Amino acid sequence: MKKHKEETIKALKATFPVFSGYIVLGFGFGIVLHSKGFGILWAFCMSLFIYAGSMQYVAVDLLSGGASLITMALTTVLVNARHLFYGISMIDKYKGSGKFKPYLIFALTDETYSLVCTEEGENSHRYHFMVSLFNHTYWVSGTVLGAAVGTAFNFAPNGIDFALTALFVTVFVEQWLSSKDHAAAITGVTASAICLIVFGADSFLIPSMILITAALTALRFIRKRKGDMKNA
Repeated sequence: MKKHKEETIKALKATFPVFSGYIVLGFGFGIVLHSKGFGILWAFCMSLFIYAGSMQYVAVDLLSGGASLITMALTTVLVNARHLFYGISMIDKYKGSGKFKPYLIFALTDETYSLVCTEEGENSHRYHFMVSLFNHTYWVSGTVLGAAVGTAFNFAPNGIDFALTALFVTVFVEQWLSSKDHAAAITGVTASAICLIVFGADSFLIPSMILITAALTALRFIRKRKGDMKNA
């Protein structure tokens, strides 16, 4: 029990920066959702079961515009394609997580992935579960609060969706400051910039994820080989 309590407190402290981002970002989503004619229950259900910040913002326009199920499905795959690569890189870390595995897979957002990947020391799967659960709770709370405020007051949602970009920048800066190894961050920025120039703003996401994955895999192989040669 003491260990569980310590892990819960550690997870709470680790997710506090995400709390500030998710509350603000979720609040904005709730207001945007309400402005399109959807109420608090919609905000709660979408955040509880979809739980994808960028896709939820996109889904608001799809729902209000009467998009077909096929269009929504394809859009969801494209917008969240990066999570395929997240999942592949977490196979070893989440191996043997047992009863926690289904939720850990479901709740692997950008911010949760960032925290779990940059954590110091070895932590249990219960700790990973608590990090995921806290972040999920923050997001649901923020979106419901935003929808509730949007119901009570009239807000102009113009520019609110920029909070998503601001959150990604915050996560990047946090990763940069908390780690001495900036190879992954530099690789990500460089690959994204190259793909943005080559493929354009509407099509660069998936190619950049593939390029980043290939580059990081090659980097890991090179470092492992150097380590084996050093220990030989």
